[in-house]
Amino acid sequence: MTNIILRFSGAATAALATGLSSAAALASEPMPWQLNLPTPVTPVAQMQYDFHTYWLLPIITIIAVLVLALLLYTCFRFRESANPTPSRTTHNSLLEVLWTGIPIIILVVLAFPSFSLLYASDRVEDPDMTLKIIGNQWYWSYEYPDHGNFTFDAILAAREAEDVPIAEEEYGRDILRLMDTDNLVVLPEDTKIRLIMTSNDVLHNWAVSDFGVRMDTVPGRLNETWMMVEEPGLYYGFCSELCGVDHAYMPIAVKIVTKPEFEAWVQQAQQEFDTVDGTPVPSAEKQVQLAETVAQ
Repeated sequence: MTNIILRFSGAATAALATGLSSAAALASEPMPWQLNLPTPVTPVAQMQYDFHTYWLLPIITIIAVLVLALLLYTCFRFRESANPTPSRTTHNSLLEVLWTGIPIIILVVLAFPSFSLLYASDRVEDPDMTLKIIGNQWYWSYEYPDHGNFTFDAILAAREAEDVPIAEEEYGRDILRLMDTDNLVVLPEDTKIRLIMTSNDVLHNWAVSDFGVRMDTVPGRLNETWMMVEEPGLYYGFCSELCGVDHAYMPIAVKIVTKPEFEAWVQQAQQEFDTVDGTPVPSAEKQVQLAETVAQ
């Protein structure tokens, strides 16, 4: 678990201030010489940040300083000029017990917050909505089963620098090269969202570090996690599982909006995208009839 959390610190994530309304919605942006994890915007991401900052960093700093001090002391104390006749000591029971027992104690101490974090990120009870994520070579597909079961693909918007102006004119918004997609994943703020992930071909990984989400999409298997984003804005992520020649060109772009803005977007998306089976999204009245039929 420790290795999983540490991987977040090396993830390349960014976000751009945008919104469906006129007010700017701020999200994290990449900065030169940026350190540490991105600013957490979900409960799980906040737990990861706290675990990394207040547990792991102090412990590994103490270990690094202690090892460096012992190494310097050893180099000075047992240098050749001070020890023309080297010691023939081969065992020290106390040292062997200490360097075996102390790491075990450290791991046991870290296990408690680590497993708490693992269970917290596993799943959520009574989610408000579900988003299904499907990995493809080399783009993402998304399904909204709770909002008419419509689906769309999200493909890299601009691969080369000269493609950016064309994409900005086509999509009517600012485009970050290698980070933006043609269709944005739009989700509401302060909503418990269940994320179900799978793949159509090979292993992929849906990773957005601002959300604290990093999960493999596996062919023939459904993996599940959740998130509840507290700050509107545009957040970016990437496929983090080597999946083929265009692995670097399947980014993730998620726009978090207010709940009224999300409902307005859903109405528009239902007209623009087809359902999972390829048919147009049924009208609101038809959706109510289908729901009542299922309930009966």
